Amino acid sequence: MPSKKIIPSPAAQPLPLHEFLPRVRACTLCAPHLPLGPRPVLQAGSGAHLLIASQAPGRKVHASGVPFDDASGERLRDWLRLPREVFYDETRVAIVPMGFCYPGKGASGDAPPRPECAPTWRAPLLALLPHIALTVAVGQYAIGWHLPASRGRPLAETVRASIQPGSRVIALPHPSPRNNGWLKHHPWFEAECLPLLRARVAQALAQGLEQEPTSGD
Repeated sequence: MPSKKIIPSPAAQPLPLHEFLPRVRACTLCAPHLPLGPRPVLQAGSGAHLLIASQAPGRKVHASGVPFDDASGERLRDWLRLPREVFYDETRVAIVPMGFCYPGKGASGDAPPRPECAPTWRAPLLALLPHIALTVAVGQYAIGWHLPASRGRPLAETVRASIQPGSRVIALPHPSPRNNGWLKHHPWFEAECLPLLRARVAQALAQGLEQEPTSGD
């Protein structure tokens, strides 16, 4: 009788984040499907107030192990108006993609995130980030997860609707250079949406600083 495949899963009882993350980073669930092997790349701290929900690491990110360590990351940090030291501060910013490992090449660009990753790890991980004040969903897979009602709608419509004051989730096109055409045909995104986006991001991060204990506490 063939041995039953063991699928990693979160513990029955919730673990603190510092114990849960090593389980995520040790996952090999999709190993047979990953051309470069498993290397989960994410960033999370229990005090983070901003969540960047992204797609999946690219080849360069797989090599470095650093989220958005590529041209897409440079553009995203400019969109958010965040310096690297803030963007990579896990106590303030969580970066949780839909797939944690590089999925390989697809017909056009990288392949979609592996479908096993999000249902196995994502919900319990996000439950360990209780202070998220704003989620920035980057690309169609993250947008579909965090804004399920937007599925099937034009991206431009979803982006415009999500950036309104008070929204908890803001949708963004993927910052990949492959989307230069979309950005060229939607100039309102940079002219109208980016100032609002930057204000909302700054507000979320400021909220986190306000809640930090002072030295006298």
